[in-house]
Amino acid sequence: MANNVVKVNGIAIANIAKINGQTDADLAKLNGEEFTGYNPTEAHTLIATQTASGSATLEFTSGIDSTYDVYEFIYTNMHPATDEVNFSFQVNASGGSGFNEYMTTTFFRPYHGEGGGTELLYTYEGRHDQAQTQLYQPLAYGTGNENDQSCSGMLTLYNPSSTTFVKQFAAKTNDNHAADYTLHDHVFGYINTASAIDEISFKFHSGNIDTGFIKMYGVATS
Repeated sequence: MANNVVKVNGIAIANIAKINGQTDADLAKLNGEEFTGYNPTEAHTLIATQTASGSATLEFTSGIDSTYDVYEFIYTNMHPATDEVNFSFQVNASGGSGFNEYMTTTFFRPYHGEGGGTELLYTYEGRHDQAQTQLYQPLAYGTGNENDQSCSGMLTLYNPSSTTFVKQFAAKTNDNHAADYTLHDHVFGYINTASAIDEISFKFHSGNIDTGFIKMYGVATS
């Protein structure tokens, strides 16, 4: 039985010590071996951040393109200026304006109150659905504006640059309701256009976004 390892994946052990001496410009090759295992567009890549400060809307009007097949929008501590309001989103198709694309959606949530004794595993919220309408789609319901209240979650948009298919999306949000409930809001649906989507807007249905931030990530390519 051999007592010494001579190579790892075809690279001589004697050469591995040299890896730490490689500069960024040399990362395409390691001691003559092609380095092809990493594709930056397959990573979870931060593209842009929008931060609220008494803002009517937070919008991403660039960066949504064919570079990635999946985009994630992670919104953190979205705190409304107005009490008991719904955090929501809409999009623009390429060349469009007004954030008014047609959507078909569904909304459900479990909830539990701070004082206990008021809980429900599942409730379907038809009032927050859309059936081929052009409204901003709620992601969170009835968020409170007390100093410690906000909502946080993630919206995933699939293949927004497709010019063949409608645009699927899914979102999950934890919401501190104005009546001191925790709500786990689930929203799914599609944007009914075969045109590419290249802009997205977030807002509360009434009043400003007092504080909070949203990060847009590119996730994967095909």
